[in-house]
Amino acid sequence: MTSSSKKKLTPVQKEYKELVKKREPARPVLKNCSRAFLVGGTICLLGQAIQEMFVHWGGFDEKKASNPTVAVLIIISVILTSLGVYDKISQWAGAGSAVPVTGFANSMASAAIEHRSEGIVLGVGGKMFELAGAVIVFGTVAAFIVGVLHLIFNPSAVGG
Repeated sequence: MTSSSKKKLTPVQKEYKELVKKREPARPVLKNCSRAFLVGGTICLLGQAIQEMFVHWGGFDEKKASNPTVAVLIIISVILTSLGVYDKISQWAGAGSAVPVTGFANSMASAAIEHRSEGIVLGVGGKMFELAGAVIVFGTVAAFIVGVLHLIFNPSAVGG
């Protein structure tokens, strides 16, 4: 609970809060969900198509084709971000463009572009790590915990 919701409201503040609730436009939840589903699904469909191209024309099996597929999706996202296209897609689609790996790449590229005038290390590198730091730390800790659990529940996996 925020501190503003804990304190007692004056009658005028209560009246204003009720007025705001009445005048607030309804959120188009179904429309927003449809847009998110459409764009997120299209990104996943594009990823699947890229993976199939790596399998059929690159000689990869499905498991080995996944890494270059993710790399290509990230490159496409960064290019679209640098051209200003991905941000327009994100405004229209909402969470549908933020959830896949392309959304994370967009966030990283946007931070780099926005802070490039501050220099490579403190501007680009610092702001990108500020954004990605939590993701990297959480991923590392989660991988460690999963590894320890795997070791506990499957001790035969260790050794030769």
